Amino acid sequence: MCLDDLERAYWMGTEIGQLGGYGFQGVALGLDGSCKDGRMGAGCCKFRKKGEDRRARVGREEEGASSNRPELGGVVLALQSAALSEDALLLCDNEAVLRVIKKWVGQGGKATLATALDADILREIVCLLTQRVRAGRATFLIKVKSHRGEPINERADTLAEEGLGTSVV
Repeated sequence: MCLDDLERAYWMGTEIGQLGGYGFQGVALGLDGSCKDGRMGAGCCKFRKKGEDRRARVGREEEGASSNRPELGGVVLALQSAALSEDALLLCDNEAVLRVIKKWVGQGGKATLATALDADILREIVCLLTQRVRAGRATFLIKVKSHRGEPINERADTLAEEGLGTSVV
């Protein structure tokens, strides 16, 4: 068995590997958020492209640090990392964040972000998703189990922790 076979067996033995996510023809991105000591950080990584990792401190802590806000920051980083020329598979370990985003996709003219929590960051997500739709690119947001050894999720978690100490975005 060569190294490629061992690596393939490792990745394919994970939850996302079993679902075919690591064989996805576009880009697969792991994302996560972290909230610690009143600071929030976000992280995003591309499958097999470690040099393209992203991390950022998520601002507006003075309004309160929520568990959703840093995760939403991870979604923004992932969407910004995915080129408009490729389909994207975003892997997120926070089901609540995916539910919040789902509320704003396809809502039509009556929906408003005026009173929504984290409206500023949700607006950015909706804008980025709209750009991807207009470019004819598919974007899939998938829930993964957290801290279960999923390599792309564990890497994104580490990046989110690192994001706590970087400049605010």
